[in-house]
Amino acid sequence: MFPGKRGQVFFLIVALSVWLTACTSPFQLISGNESGQDSPSKDTDTGFVAAGPDSYDSADTAILVGRDRDKNTATFLNLELGKRYTLSIDGTTGFYDKYGESISFDQVETGDIVEVTFLKSKKHLTTLQLSPAAWSYEDVERYEIHPVRGEISIGSDIYKLTDNTQYLSEGRSMDSMDLNASDVLSFQGIGSQILTVRVEKGHGYLRLANDENFVGGWIEIGQTQIRRITEDMLLLVPEGNYQVNISNKGGGGIKSVTIHRNQETTLDIGDLEIPEPQYGMVLFSLNPSSTELYIDGEKVDPSGPVDLIYGIHQMIARAEGYQSVTQYIRVSQESAGINVVLEQNESEEEEAESTSSAGDTLTDYYKVYVDAPEGVEVYVDGNYVGISPCSFKKNPGVRVITLRKNYFETRSYTVQVDDEEKDLSFSFADLVYSGTSTVSGNSASGNSSSR
Repeated sequence: MFPGKRGQVFFLIVALSVWLTACTSPFQLISGNESGQDSPSKDTDTGFVAAGPDSYDSADTAILVGRDRDKNTATFLNLELGKRYTLSIDGTTGFYDKYGESISFDQVETGDIVEVTFLKSKKHLTTLQLSPAAWSYEDVERYEIHPVRGEISIGSDIYKLTDNTQYLSEGRSMDSMDLNASDVLSFQGIGSQILTVRVEKGHGYLRLANDENFVGGWIEIGQTQIRRITEDMLLLVPEGNYQVNISNKGGGGIKSVTIHRNQETTLDIGDLEIPEPQYGMVLFSLNPSSTELYIDGEKVDPSGPVDLIYGIHQMIARAEGYQSVTQYIRVSQESAGINVVLEQNESEEEEAESTSSAGDTLTDYYKVYVDAPEGVEVYVDGNYVGISPCSFKKNPGVRVITLRKNYFETRSYTVQVDDEEKDLSFSFADLVYSGTSTVSGNSASGNSSSR
């Protein structure tokens, strides 16, 4: 039928056309109108977003910083530019853990570092995966924050804080100064950078009521702290349940207290009695023999028994060329012996530092000023210093400044006080109105109640 070479060529062309038609890609067929009707023109927007790996034109490593369940949106922070953007979510959005296994959006927390793909033109989130490159430390109790250097030490590792680092408490953003060394934290980051700090267990505040008979005595709060009781003190305490031991001149007692996050709790100790003082004789054995001994800030003669009132006392032992020892001792019997051995300093520099810090005889000193907000009570490391604007003596190191005002939320800030020979000033944000004088309190029996 097809003589000669022309017929053969024609046959090959027909056969090739049939083969190409039969092998048309199924992906090309899907892109057409499956009902067989004409495809919409290029200018027509159907509003349909196809699911699948090709349904995005942008990808990003970001931090999930917010979500709106009513509007079905999620807000992300771009790590490179530090800009936020919001994407819509629907049934076609895929959520995955760091291993690629499917999860629900409820399993993703605010502050998580994620890899996202999305349609920029539609502002639609295609996929979200917990970043495989991110590391995390959960429920960390032992760490050190270095505000000036912008670093956090976790064990022997040092990590950098960035301008994009997110600080969160109960899903809400907070300032880095809101952190306290007593908080239990979780960290997320990439490489040597910490990108999310989340408060897992925060802190509240404890105030004593009817404590006139115990000023100058001691308060023990569980295993967390021992403090001398001062007038109008406001203590920062990790949230939780505690047995509080109050003692002064052999009297006092134990009460139960519950501390809630960011709330002030009042403990009434007016029912505790102080009996006639009881004394115990304590014999100190000191090595080296030249050791000077201080009890509750006063120098005592350790050559013979020292009479001390029953209760807790602060003991400081120091000697030239040796490391000083500071510890608390409890006197609860008629006689007792305490052995104190000092270790030699490794260098003269340490000795000089120890000697210079042993006491401060200067009356002229630099100050730290709290200028704002005005009209609030100011506490430094739990001790009342005045109504702002006010000031206190400048001692280098990390300090906790607490601001309080009736009917407003109490706030505390961890600040770094430098060692420069000049005054230092701080201004903080206004306190938030709460409408209640105290959020929670404890009755004389120590049972917690809210009001």
